[in-house]
Amino acid sequence: MSKQFDVVVIGGGPGGYIAAIRAAQLGFSTACIDEWKNAKNGPAPGGTCTNVGCIPSKALLQSSEHFEHAGHAFAEHGINVKGLELNLGQMLARKDGVVKQNNEGILYLFKKNKVTFFHGRGSFVKGDAGGYEIKVAGATEETISAKHVVLATGSNARELPGAPFDEKLILSNAGALAIDAVPAKLGVIGAGVIGLEMGSVWRRLGSDVSVLEALPTFLGAVDEQIAKEAGKLFTKQGLKVSLGVKIGAITAGKNDVTVEYVDATGAAQKAVYDKLIISIGRTPNTIGLNGDAVGLKLDERGFIAVDDNCKTNLPNVWAVGDVVRGPMLAHKAEEEGVAVAERIAGQHGHVNFNTIPWVIYTSPEIAWVGKTEQQLKADGVAYKAGTFPFLANGRARALGDTSGMVKFLADAKTDEILGVHIVGPMASELISEAVVAMEFRASAEDIARICHAHPSLSEATKEAALAVDKRSLNF
Repeated sequence: MSKQFDVVVIGGGPGGYIAAIRAAQLGFSTACIDEWKNAKNGPAPGGTCTNVGCIPSKALLQSSEHFEHAGHAFAEHGINVKGLELNLGQMLARKDGVVKQNNEGILYLFKKNKVTFFHGRGSFVKGDAGGYEIKVAGATEETISAKHVVLATGSNARELPGAPFDEKLILSNAGALAIDAVPAKLGVIGAGVIGLEMGSVWRRLGSDVSVLEALPTFLGAVDEQIAKEAGKLFTKQGLKVSLGVKIGAITAGKNDVTVEYVDATGAAQKAVYDKLIISIGRTPNTIGLNGDAVGLKLDERGFIAVDDNCKTNLPNVWAVGDVVRGPMLAHKAEEEGVAVAERIAGQHGHVNFNTIPWVIYTSPEIAWVGKTEQQLKADGVAYKAGTFPFLANGRARALGDTSGMVKFLADAKTDEILGVHIVGPMASELISEAVVAMEFRASAEDIARICHAHPSLSEATKEAALAVDKRSLNF
């Protein structure tokens, strides 16, 4: 007889493992199935985020930033470094160690919360409103059953037609995190989050990095003023970004990759790179789920079709994270995972898509929440804007990083905050204040009236809120 559970979660990434933990906290007998493997073929829960995404990329971004500071910024602080050398092997080993700590942390959390973990691939066998049979294909094969199933199978890197990933010369995000020698010339196709972050890592370590972007505008989803500022800073750092590019043939040789493309002027170009990172988005992962066995519905783009509550077309089957509509963000997946577990328990789980923050962990960091200025204009919304540069912030001066600004957008009549956009030091941390404010429908005046510690970067947030009514105090 198969093992029976109240809730089975397929996928142990941010959406899946969080859903499993919350379901267990609510008193359900819960299992989580995940197939990620570490180098020793052991379990490595955490999904793309932990294994080849958010966590390892931030580890390398931090290490490469230290290296760049040691080579170019420490002297200003009176710290002279002689004989600076890069030990890339140690840097990658540290990155792997950080990943391992997170893998083990999730396994510990499963044990702490009494979540049963199965290492293998989960797929439907059969089922209906009465329950579902799930096959777990791992070192051994077994079948378990559940009243409720939560699908959290994540996403995969999108390939360019004719240029499959070999993870040696043509790299996905996974390969970009494991290059064993700094490439002299690195090409990146796609100027999105992954492209800019990975391009930044290898530029800091010594690569000549060129980014090819099909769109005519840089960071089109970002507030235009913030994107322009970021573009100037990246160019100053030496990151070469070409916009409006049409990619042609990509040919992998023995030791390099040739990319043929047409630039924004219509001129044919050819470039040869030691490595090529392709970061043109991600596709929902439903491979091997065997959804056809139970009639699981996918939408026209291959995502699992869900309603506003993350319910699929099947009774008691839910889906969260990258495999459903909405932004492919780990924290969005986590919020959906919690909400689904609470809905299963009869509670009113809620996810507000309007207050989900976005972050690009380059240097400077870029973070935002809510509407951009171009969106407000397109929607015909009357608004007020206020900006404050980190150049005028005392803590930023002390840090030696005065690049960027904070920007507030507020309703012209009610003063309600409609969007906050930051490019600058620690933007990923500063944006949380804006998320809280918007969740409680605060006004720019509310932030302007709150006492912020001095000296702190967060004072730039207060000053930008003051600037909405043209009464900034320090600029």
